[in-house]
Amino acid sequence: MGSERGRFQALLDEPGWLGDLLGCLENFTGVKRFYLATGSIVSLTLYLMLGYGTSLVCDLISFVYPAYASMKAIESPSKEDDTLWLTYWVVYGIFSVAEFFSDTFLYWFPFYYISKCVFLLWCMTPFPWNGSRVLYRSLIRPWFLKHHQTVDGVLNDLSARAAGAASMASQDVSQEVTK
Repeated sequence: MGSERGRFQALLDEPGWLGDLLGCLENFTGVKRFYLATGSIVSLTLYLMLGYGTSLVCDLISFVYPAYASMKAIESPSKEDDTLWLTYWVVYGIFSVAEFFSDTFLYWFPFYYISKCVFLLWCMTPFPWNGSRVLYRSLIRPWFLKHHQTVDGVLNDLSARAAGAASMASQDVSQEVTK
């Protein structure tokens, strides 16, 4: 247990936006950053279990930081961070579509939003075993490799039909205008 607390403390002491913010709060309040961080995590957890508007809070947590990190990844020369965040967005998109159909039933479960938030935090953690990589490699990628040619064929067919319909519609409009 001591090593987890030590790693958590080391994370809080690292320079960066989190460490800087906690340092300012520590200087302002006189409360150690470990207690500030722990109290914030406990408060957020309780709010997600019992609070009002938990869906919005959970969605903000799962969107704001990944969007910011994705913009930083776009601007960086490294390809690894691009892959990391593209993988997150693929998993997030699939999860969002699945949640659309199941949310009506799932949100009645008492700890649904805290579970959703923990799941999405796991998907965005910067570790090799994060949820996005695990889910992509074990579920999404095998399905994609098996079915991508069929999906490409359907999309090409739909694209050709849409182009044909747009061409016919523009011809009809141009004929009406010339009358």
